[in-house]
Amino acid sequence: MGPRTRWQRIGWALPWLLFQFFPVADLITTDRPLAVRVVAGAGLLVFTVVYLDVFRRAFGSGCWGPPALSRLALVAVLAVVLAVWLGPSWAGLMIYVSAASAAALPQRWVWPAVVTAAAVCAAVVAADDVLGDLFILPVMCLLTAFGLRGTRHLVEVNNELAEAREELARNAVAEERLRFARDLHDLLGHSLSLIALKSELAGRLAEADPARARTEMADVEAVARRALAEVRDAVSGYRQVSCAQALAEARSALSGAGIAVRLPARVPVLPGPVDAALGWVVREATTNVLRHSGARTVTVSLSDDGAEAVLTVSDDGRGPAGDTEPGSGLTGLAERVGALGGALTGGAGRDGGYELRAVLPLAPVPAGAAR
Repeated sequence: MGPRTRWQRIGWALPWLLFQFFPVADLITTDRPLAVRVVAGAGLLVFTVVYLDVFRRAFGSGCWGPPALSRLALVAVLAVVLAVWLGPSWAGLMIYVSAASAAALPQRWVWPAVVTAAAVCAAVVAADDVLGDLFILPVMCLLTAFGLRGTRHLVEVNNELAEAREELARNAVAEERLRFARDLHDLLGHSLSLIALKSELAGRLAEADPARARTEMADVEAVARRALAEVRDAVSGYRQVSCAQALAEARSALSGAGIAVRLPARVPVLPGPVDAALGWVVREATTNVLRHSGARTVTVSLSDDGAEAVLTVSDDGRGPAGDTEPGSGLTGLAERVGALGGALTGGAGRDGGYELRAVLPLAPVPAGAAR
């Protein structure tokens, strides 16, 4: 776990630290022996550190076990002791107990713990006969629990969505590999079996019937050439994809991952190589969105002015990762687009996220003139 992730997890707990204004102010302004102030201050410091650790664990792996339970128990014990010992200004610490319980405990334990914390808070305030003035404190124990349960639910849903995106990306790659392997097997299985049988037959006939052996070897050559042509056709079909087909696949993949998609209303008629190159741009951008971006919306625009076609794929995700070099997919795309005289650029979008832009001339580019 990196430092950034750790602080993101602890960040859910930070807003509630505002309630420590009251015990801190009481510690400073109330006339008490120095030893009492030192012990109370140390207790408040330990309470705060352990409370933040509870949140770090609660919004981390999601695993709840004895170590985390012991930390929550320590938070509760410190809050009760400090509140009962030092009075109503410290009763607000029970709000922290409610927050930590709602964030970390299993559902069936949350509300018994929260109601108990609110009851202790109300009892401490009532013992000093200021319940009418500080009734908001036990109420905040309950409201805080409601807020943290909602936050916890959102975090869990987001984690599940991230896992689903990764699983979809892995499944898409695995299915494509299986499809291509199946196609090659169907194409080559019969041809290679026939080549093996005829080669074995020609070997046996080489001395007994040379003419027949030559005929069998001619058949082997013909079968091999036909198989080579079929493989070339299969690979060519595998490597080519139309822009319209890629956009349809992008809609299906992104929508399945819960990402909103805005596509062009129409796809103009483009030259074959340009159409295929833009199709690969859409495919690569879709794959990167599913794997890396964490985006909620993807927008694809496509236009042509008779001289060149411009395709832009933008998302509202986390954007480019610093000085990271482009992956092999984008490098290959840049080479493919450059071979047609076009240009491929990628980087931070105007409104955040990531933007991939391909510009391709519609007229053929003479060899050696590609940009």
